[in-house]
Amino acid sequence: RSRTTCTVEGASSVKSKVQQPKLGSITLGTLQDGDPDLLVPRTELHSARFSDLILDELELANAHLDGVHFDGLSADRAALAGTSLTEAVLARVNIPVLDAPRSRWTDVEISGRIGAFTAYESSLRSIHFIGCKLSFVNLRASDLLDVAFTDCSIEELDLGGAKCRRVQLTNTQIGTLDVRQAKLVDVDLRGADLRKIAGLEHLRGATVTPDQVAMLAPLFADHMGLNTENAPRA
Repeated sequence: RSRTTCTVEGASSVKSKVQQPKLGSITLGTLQDGDPDLLVPRTELHSARFSDLILDELELANAHLDGVHFDGLSADRAALAGTSLTEAVLARVNIPVLDAPRSRWTDVEISGRIGAFTAYESSLRSIHFIGCKLSFVNLRASDLLDVAFTDCSIEELDLGGAKCRRVQLTNTQIGTLDVRQAKLVDVDLRGADLRKIAGLEHLRGATVTPDQVAMLAPLFADHMGLNTENAPRA
């Protein structure tokens, strides 16, 4: 069995050892009003703005979006398999199902509500989730570099087999965090409210606070096969 190793630091450490995400500045420049009819698979969109879109389905499989701003987007389902998004803002989204396996995200900011977000085997570079409510996030076998979750609520975050470097969770609640077979480097969990962790033996490379260690003690004890009982009274 692999050894469980994670860094424990105070939440108010003067100088933290963990490196923080390096989020790029999103500069969209001058945007043109986008034509919703152009939101089709394999499309190429550049410097376009869409406001308050309400769709049954958003079909953008294998599309390329560069410098695109969605300000208000509601769709029962969004299909982004194989899609590439660069310098994009997805604000005030409401998408119950977002299918984006093997997609590429670079310099993207996301806010709003997403139910099932499936993006396994994807590449995420400089991504900021802000104030998001997420039910199930599947990032299995994905490559995460410079990713931040701020003021988010996540029922389940699946990072199984993922490579995560400079990932930070701030004021974020997570029901279940799955890190089985994941490789973590500079993953800052100090700002997360963690309820359950799957794959404790793969936490090496994560940073937590002493209070979090105390709260997770029953999970560590169970993982190590320890029985916990009060000492007998004299």
